Amino acid sequence: MIIGSIDSLDDSHVRYPAMVQKALDYLREHDFTQLADGRYPIDGDKCVANLQRYTTRLYRECHPETHTKYVDIQFVVEGEEYMGWCPFSPDLTVLSPYDAEKDITFYESLIPESNIVLSPGRFAVLYPEDVHRPQGAVDDTPGKVTKVVVKIAVDCL
Repeated sequence: MIIGSIDSLDDSHVRYPAMVQKALDYLREHDFTQLADGRYPIDGDKCVANLQRYTTRLYRECHPETHTKYVDIQFVVEGEEYMGWCPFSPDLTVLSPYDAEKDITFYESLIPESNIVLSPGRFAVLYPEDVHRPQGAVDDTPGKVTKVVVKIAVDCL
């Protein structure tokens, strides 16, 4: 997982893969507060931004997940979201087996668990080995969030 701020991309010492950089540039160049929820192609089906607005949930109601075919960039536009993370390991217990159509596997818990708060302008780049638990309410107080999840096909990296 890579965590960053869209405002400090130019000062960053991280060299992102070309498609990740293209997606981050797209996020920086668009005012998502003025766009409707939905799917926005960045590079055909290889790189797509999904804009969504929702209310965060109690953290214990959120399930950890992984993706096999896509890297996620989760970018918060408005609001705050509590996100859990751990590296993939054989200690994880599968809650729902891999769904190839949705490219997702759910797990019972994160082992070991680390947490971050994504606030406006912050992003997390999540690779297939990054087990993550998104949409958590900060301080167990549900709140409104506007978030863009960019899906980048792994075979583009």
